[in-house]
Amino acid sequence: MGIVDKAKNAAEKVVGEVKEAVGDATDNKDLQAEGKKDQTKADVKNVGEDVKDVFKK
Repeated sequence: MGIVDKAKNAAEKVVGEVKEAVGDATDNKDLQAEGKKDQTKADVKNVGEDVKDVFKK
């Protein structure tokens, strides 16, 4: 996995965590859900990159 991809995925996950926390603090269920979605999306991207790495070896 490239360092750039790792950084982008980590940033996306952090943004999701912040959205979820703000949504929780403001009792905004939509923002909470969007934050969880962003985190899941980043995690899925990381898994995909890990699979690519396995086949490159």
